Amino acid sequence: MAKPAPLSTPDGRYIVVRGRLWRTANPDLSEAARSGFVAALMDARRDVARTRKAGDAEGERAAHAAVDAAKRQLGERGPVWWHDGAPDLNRHLARTTPYADWFASIAPDAEGAAR
Repeated sequence: MAKPAPLSTPDGRYIVVRGRLWRTANPDLSEAARSGFVAALMDARRDVARTRKAGDAEGERAAHAAVDAAKRQLGERGPVWWHDGAPDLNRHLARTTPYADWFASIAPDAEGAAR
């Protein structure tokens, strides 16, 4: 059974996970660039797990830095990829942001999961 797609804000800037906003990748990236950055992210995440299991603290720090670099290339971290001056609400609870009314109308029972 396929996992359902996460709930996205109407403007496509965030997905909502347990009531919290998480910035999406820049939709202006080419498919080739996006695929490459995602591949680098997955490699870095595997390196985090591998180095953690091996007890390699230095390697784990480097792997975390690679995760951060890939997420920045995707636009999920760092400067926002939109240009209208709207603030970055990454990691904020949807119910405490300008998306609150939309979120309440879409997922009225999901709010409790975010507390």
